[in-house]
Amino acid sequence: MNAKRIAAERAVDYIDDNMVVGLGTGSTAYWAIKKLGQRVQSGLNISAIATSMKSEELARETGIKLVSFSDIGEIDITIDGADEVDKDFNLIKGGGGALLREKIVAASCKEFIVVVDESKMVKHLGEFPLPVEIVKFGYEITIKKLESLGCESHLRVKDDKVFITDNGNYIIDCHFGKIEDPKNLRNKISIIPGVVDSGLFVNMANRVIIGHQNGDVEEFEVDYKS
Repeated sequence: MNAKRIAAERAVDYIDDNMVVGLGTGSTAYWAIKKLGQRVQSGLNISAIATSMKSEELARETGIKLVSFSDIGEIDITIDGADEVDKDFNLIKGGGGALLREKIVAASCKEFIVVVDESKMVKHLGEFPLPVEIVKFGYEITIKKLESLGCESHLRVKDDKVFITDNGNYIIDCHFGKIEDPKNLRNKISIIPGVVDSGLFVNMANRVIIGHQNGDVEEFEVDYKS
């Protein structure tokens, strides 16, 4: 049983006609886009904004109409995965390198649905290295300032080349270990000159859908006001 797939397809059940949908990036979001494409081919009328060139390409292949932010007021629902989800439903994202666009889209929607398999649920964030997107200029000093916060960092490399995001930036993977206070760490990272954004998504998920290998699906509706 593909736990990622069943979680992603459950999320697609929340999509209705005439919605604007945010399309995430990664192995779980892939299944959501594929399922949405099937529903579009069966008559569902939606438009979408993708969080990466890869997701844009998949959306076009499946017949999903893509729009830009200049065409819309806001996004109704965004469906995306996560690399880790803690007990308070804070997230680490960015394993696929699209964290900046993912955060822009997630922050622009009425409902942000996070879809994961059970292995992504953790008590504390931090076993998965935290991706931080930084500009190329002065990246060496930006890395030093990130490390001053208590992490071991690595410039992301893919296929023996430095990884470049769709925005033309670098990704630094920061190993902090157990992250006790995600909000505080996010704030400290965000004020470092040269940092574009981090993969800490704090108090952003509205619904978390968890797929299990045995075929079960759990759903949690998150209310940060309580």
